[in-house]
Amino acid sequence: MGAVTKWMAAGATVVVLAAGAAGCSTAGTGASGGGTSVSAPSAPAVTAGSSSGATPMAPSASVTAGVPSLPAPPADPVAAAAWEALMSPDGEYAASASYQAVIAAYGTVEPYVSIQAAEERHIDALTRQLQRLGVTVPPNPYVGKIPAPKNLKTAATNWATGEVANVAMYDRLAAAAKGDAALTRVFGNLRRASQEMHLPAFTAAAESGGSLTRDQMTALGLH
Repeated sequence: MGAVTKWMAAGATVVVLAAGAAGCSTAGTGASGGGTSVSAPSAPAVTAGSSSGATPMAPSASVTAGVPSLPAPPADPVAAAAWEALMSPDGEYAASASYQAVIAAYGTVEPYVSIQAAEERHIDALTRQLQRLGVTVPPNPYVGKIPAPKNLKTAATNWATGEVANVAMYDRLAAAAKGDAALTRVFGNLRRASQEMHLPAFTAAAESGGSLTRDQMTALGLH
């Protein structure tokens, strides 16, 4: 189960059980898929389009209590949805910092290197949306605050579960973004890449002892 951390929502401190989140590729064109389901090792399946808002818990992916309380999100619901996608413990900032921790501990192993690079593109995509909406974006508060799991197999299992949580987050935020075509497009792209690219990569890594070879990455369409 994830470590307990705090972040600020609508001016109030919210205690969240953090799950390792994962990102995806670029924010180009396309819309969010629906009606499919995703699952991860030792994690409950999440059905796309669910309105429950429930987030599966990663086994031990930890956004530590050392992360300070984050600034309150914008009052505008559309901007607040983009803010949550970037800043929450299931969001893209936390995912990028999680993969950075794995790389720092274990070296340039896949799929962490490729997916961390993708996370930076996702952060850029959400940052551009927030700036378009008039929001000043702070630097990543999770960097250096998230410890690496005890081994690569645990890391892969945690982040596979985190991909499930990431898809569920975008399903939950889709309603708030519905009136904004640009943000809806970005959310759809990020959700789709989590489900169709990164979840299979981390699932395969967990089944292979925690990492993937270049040939395995190529077979998954990630090289």
